[in-house]
Amino acid sequence: MSRDTLLPAAVTEEQFLAVHQDEELLRPGVVELVGRLGLRGLGVERFSDGSLPVYAVGDRHVLKLYPDVYRREHFEVESDVLQVVRGRLPIPTPEVERAGEFEGWSYVLMSRLPGESLATAWPGIPERDREGLADVLGETLAALHAVPSPEVGSLGPPDWQGFLRDQREKCVAHHRADGLDEVWLAQIPDFLDSVTLPPSPPVLLHTEVMREHLRVTRGPGGWRLSGLFDFEPAMLGAREYEFVAVGLFVSCGEGNLLRRLMIAYGYDPTDLDEALQRRLLAYTLLHRYSSLDWYLTRLPAPPDPTLGSLAACWWALH
Repeated sequence: MSRDTLLPAAVTEEQFLAVHQDEELLRPGVVELVGRLGLRGLGVERFSDGSLPVYAVGDRHVLKLYPDVYRREHFEVESDVLQVVRGRLPIPTPEVERAGEFEGWSYVLMSRLPGESLATAWPGIPERDREGLADVLGETLAALHAVPSPEVGSLGPPDWQGFLRDQREKCVAHHRADGLDEVWLAQIPDFLDSVTLPPSPPVLLHTEVMREHLRVTRGPGGWRLSGLFDFEPAMLGAREYEFVAVGLFVSCGEGNLLRRLMIAYGYDPTDLDEALQRRLLAYTLLHRYSSLDWYLTRLPAPPDPTLGSLAACWWALH
């Protein structure tokens, strides 16, 4: 970093990872940027989680930074999608207030959503309210997937079937490099051969709908969803690809909740069958950020060490 630069250069992924962990390097530039955005004097506090630097600015704003290496992959996607979905979903999404560049980094200044993380609130939410949240989330995903594709036509991948073929070709190698046990690796080719993923018109996908990306508030009528955020990994693809993260990180094997969510989304109860469970696990194996080895440490263990048993356990539908 030169003396004339407040934000350190991060032109490669390795440089970004080093900078991302060093708040002393980032903070002077963030404070300067906040001032230039007309918010000088407001408290600036970095959120502890997230794959990119994100800061609360006062009580009403959030500032997210994107290094140049992720400009197109994350910044352009998130800033564009946030503007497209504004006001179109049953629950709020962050509103883009400013977006631009500062010293080689891109940024989005957005409104801060009310409430607290669903992940931290979850243990204290009664079952009846959890069911209501599942219903609204299903309706929200249906509305997201109904956004006309031409409005987000710049999103990738340009060829969904080609994307799936590429993911399948490297699937076993990917999971082996991730540390997955050979007991599971040996099952992947035959399992994928046994599952048909029918062609589907591409829809706008969030791809990482999880408790950590949902906000909730508690009022006289109980708990309600107060926001969905983190649209940087959005893409166009088959609608069922969305339910990978939903099953892994929202319902987490709780069949009643997933069933309610899927019916609220628009599925007929007769469609909630074993074939759907197997398709969702196939999409899990093929997901661009898949880590089956990690999922096995955080979700309920299936009764048998088979992928078929895993599909029925994690995407229980009753």
